[in-house]
Amino acid sequence: MAGAMAGRASGARRVLVPALVAVGGAAAASGILIWWRWLSRRRAFWRLRLSDAIPVHSAYWRARRKGGGDLRYVAIGDSAAQGIGASRPANGYVGFLVRDLSRATGRSFRVDNLAISGATVGIALERELPVLEQILASEQPPDLVTVAIGANDLADWDAARFDREIRELFARLPGHALVADLPSFYFLPEQRDVRLANRLLRAAAAERGLEVVPLHRMTDRQGLFGVVTQFAGDLFHPNDRGYRIWAAAFLPAALDRLREARARRRTAPARNTDGPRPRCMRP
Repeated sequence: MAGAMAGRASGARRVLVPALVAVGGAAAASGILIWWRWLSRRRAFWRLRLSDAIPVHSAYWRARRKGGGDLRYVAIGDSAAQGIGASRPANGYVGFLVRDLSRATGRSFRVDNLAISGATVGIALERELPVLEQILASEQPPDLVTVAIGANDLADWDAARFDREIRELFARLPGHALVADLPSFYFLPEQRDVRLANRLLRAAAAERGLEVVPLHRMTDRQGLFGVVTQFAGDLFHPNDRGYRIWAAAFLPAALDRLREARARRRTAPARNTDGPRPRCMRP
């Protein structure tokens, strides 16, 4: 009888264990599906919310262009330069960088944030670079130029087009401009395209002698902690904490550029602001 009971118990286990595994697997799959639906709804909500912020951020930076400052800073880029995803426009990386530079130098800044939300490299070439070229030819050319562009090109990725356009963009930048590589996309499939884009970007920058800000390395080292804590609800744009990382990536090179600009001003001949001197008339 004991043997029969043991046999029945063994048979029950053979039936019960697969059944429990199947039930557990179904529950896990159901849980993942529920979580994915919740995440999709949350991202859709945040995308709508952040799109509503675009005109607010644009208006803020347009107003900043009307202000003055000891030094002039021009930013080329997309929604990240506009600070989309931050709690307020000034808490994007451009705003954080300006405050960090002001504290470090004791100087005020006139900021020309030419970035356009949704901009690709092609859009920056068409709409942002002409304004930069006007500023370069003005009475107060920029002491600092930063460029962070290319993430929006990944949505319709074309390596040949990106290579062509990034080379054209870099050819039109002043030699003291700082260009950031693309940030890390962590575990997303786009990370493979990001690596290729960054190889193309760095090669184009090297040809022009432009310094590359290591934005990808700075963001990638944040790892899972960064994914969880440094993004807005759409899981694409950084939040305030994420933008602090971006500003920290730019800061050392930006300070170097400002020191170089100060040295140039010291050695440059003074401008004659009184116009040409009148010629002496002979009697």
